[in-house]
Amino acid sequence: MTLLFRLLELLDIKSFLLCLFVFLLVYDHIKTKPPNNFPPGPWSLPFIGDLHHLDPNKMHLQFQTFAKKFGPIFSVKNYGQRVAIFNGHKLVREAYQSDNFTDRPVIPIFADTVGEKGLIASNGYAWKQQRRFALHTLKNFGLGKKSLEPSILQEARCLNEALLNEQGKPFDPQNIMNNAVSNIICVLVFGERFEYTDDDFQSLLKDMNELLYLEGGFWAQLYNMFPWLMRRVPGPHKKIFSLSRKLTVFVNKKIDEHQADFEPSNPRDYIDCFLDEMEKWKEDKEAEFTLENLCYCTMDLFIAGSETTSTTLYWGLLFMINYPDIQRKVQEEIDRVVGSSRQPSVADRENMPYTDAVIHETQRFGNIVPLNLGRRTTKDTQVGDYTIPKGTVAIGTLTSILFDETEWETPHTFNPGHFLDAEGKFRRREAFLPFSLGKRVCLGEQLARMELFLFFTSLLQRFTFSPPDGVEPSLNYRLGITHSPQPYQLCALPR
Repeated sequence: MTLLFRLLELLDIKSFLLCLFVFLLVYDHIKTKPPNNFPPGPWSLPFIGDLHHLDPNKMHLQFQTFAKKFGPIFSVKNYGQRVAIFNGHKLVREAYQSDNFTDRPVIPIFADTVGEKGLIASNGYAWKQQRRFALHTLKNFGLGKKSLEPSILQEARCLNEALLNEQGKPFDPQNIMNNAVSNIICVLVFGERFEYTDDDFQSLLKDMNELLYLEGGFWAQLYNMFPWLMRRVPGPHKKIFSLSRKLTVFVNKKIDEHQADFEPSNPRDYIDCFLDEMEKWKEDKEAEFTLENLCYCTMDLFIAGSETTSTTLYWGLLFMINYPDIQRKVQEEIDRVVGSSRQPSVADRENMPYTDAVIHETQRFGNIVPLNLGRRTTKDTQVGDYTIPKGTVAIGTLTSILFDETEWETPHTFNPGHFLDAEGKFRRREAFLPFSLGKRVCLGEQLARMELFLFFTSLLQRFTFSPPDGVEPSLNYRLGITHSPQPYQLCALPR
C-alpha cells in the first residue's frame, strides 16, 4: 500500500487517469476475452461490448442479420458478458433439450429486482421443487383440464358484454383483454377475479405491461452493462424498480389476506396451498418454501399467465382487421360447427381446423417472446462446431424458429395454410415452438392453448372486427421482453 501511495505522488492526475484507463482496458479484455473455439460475432468495443451494434427496438431482427453473416451460432457481448446465440429450429432444439442448458443466467436488472427467486429466475434444487409444486397445485385446480373450461367461458361472456358496451365505436381492446385473460390466472392463484371497472387493477395491469417493455429497453441494457454505476445514478431505469415494487406490494397484500383466514383443510388457490406446504418443508431451507419466495413465485405466475396470452389475442384481433377475408372464413367455420345458440367448447377444436390454424399462425407470426428466455450452461458443452463453456449465457431465439425459411413455406406472410394439409385438415408443425422447449418449457402451455381457442372463437362468434373509418391498420410493433402491437383501435360490430 505504501508503494502505491509513492507511485501516486510521482504521477500527475493526467498520468494517473491514463494508467487507470489502460488498466481497465486490460481488465475488460481479460474478463471478456472469448474462450477457445467460441462462436464468432461482431467486433466489440471495450466496456460497452456490442451495445453500439444492438438496437433494443429491433434486436430480434438484428440477430437474424448477424446469423446470416456469422452463421447460425454466433456470439455478442451483452449483459456485461459474452452470450452465445443459437438460430434455427434444429440448433435451438438441440441446445434447449439438453440437460446442460437448464439453468437461468444471472442478469443484473433481474438480480436486483427478484434475485434467484421465484419460478423463472431460480435454479437447481429450489427451482425443481417450486416447479414441481406449482404444476401439481395448478393441475389440482384445473390447469389443462376440462374442469377449467366453464371458468374461461364465463370470462368470455363477461368480455363479450364489455365489448357490447362499446356500441361499435372505436376503442383500444388491450386493457379489457388483459383483464379478461388475467382473471383466469387470478382465480387459480389469488382465488378471485377482478371487474373490468376496477381502476386499481387496470392500473396494475398497465404497470405490468410497462415493466415488461422497459426491462427489454435501452436503459435496462445499460444497467446490465454497468450495474455498479447504474445502481447509484438517477434515470429512466429507476422506473423498473418502482413498477416492480408496485407488483410486489399487490401480491404481498393478497398473501396477507390469505394468511388472515387460511384454513389448511380447505385450500382455495395456489397461495393457500403454498402456505400449507411451508409447514411441510420448514426443515428444508434450500427448497425455498418461504413467504418471500411465495411472493416471487406468485408474481411470476401472475405476470406470465396474464401477459403472453393477452398479447397473442391482441395480435389476433389486429390480424383479423388486417385480413378480413381470413376473419370471414373463421366466422363461417364457427357458424357451421358451433352456431350462434351456444358458446364454443374445447371439444369443437378438432372440427374447426381453419380456426385452429389461424390461432396457431397468430402465435407464430405474432412471435410474442422473440428472444426466448435465456439459459445458462451447467457444464462445458459442444453445440455444432463450437464449445460453449460452463456458465455461459445462451439464447435460442424463437424468431429464428418461427420464421425459419427452411421450415415454413411463406415465413414472412400471415398464412394459416402453414397449419393445413392439402385436404384442409389441421397439421402439426415440429418448428412451432412459441412456448419454448426442454425442461424450462412454459408451464402454462396447456392453459394458454385452452384460453386462446375459447376467447378467440367466442369473440369472433359474436363480433366482426374492423378498423375505424378512414384508418389504415398497421402491424407496427413495440419490443420489450415481449413483442406486442403498437396501440391500435378497432370497432367491434355485433353479428
